[in-house]
Amino acid sequence: MRLFGVILAGGEGRRMGGADKALLPLAGRPLLAHVRDRLEPQVEALALSANGDAARFAGFGLPVLADAAPQGPLSGVLAALDWAAAQGADAVVSASVDTPFLPGDLVPQLWLAGDGGLAVAECGGRLHPTCALWPVSLRDDLRGWLASGEAKVMGFAARHGAARAGFSDPTGFMNLNTPEDIAAAEAALRA
Repeated sequence: MRLFGVILAGGEGRRMGGADKALLPLAGRPLLAHVRDRLEPQVEALALSANGDAARFAGFGLPVLADAAPQGPLSGVLAALDWAAAQGADAVVSASVDTPFLPGDLVPQLWLAGDGGLAVAECGGRLHPTCALWPVSLRDDLRGWLASGEAKVMGFAARHGAARAGFSDPTGFMNLNTPEDIAAAEAALRA
């Protein structure tokens, strides 16, 4: 089984005042570096889903995949599935660039929960749909889903009976969406 990964960084960062979340510092390093360091050891190859000038990510050593038609996180997942399929991968594990504390066992737990099928992370009864395992075999259906105007991650996941991978530590899925969230994460790291 060949599992690839993608960090989803295509959002507009509205709650961060339009800042590029991937490049925002946490403990002196960009958020993207934290997520890369957590996800990269768990997959065979890793890419970044981001729109705009790819040169701003040149120092991270990741291929940058742009959305064909930006429609939210699923557009990034589709770009990653196309990239992974071209290299013979079986599935892609996605994670959002604003989740710098991802579990070290994210990929194996997603794989085990869905037995290689679509699986979404769950912690404390809450789903984390951008942290998921996406089989490459779903890419044509996903392309059609997006072309029809649908863009909800959980809608597509439900359509395919996504399994739920249970995690116990909510820190692993902490989203840093606002400057206050970054400040709280900084304080937690200092403590």
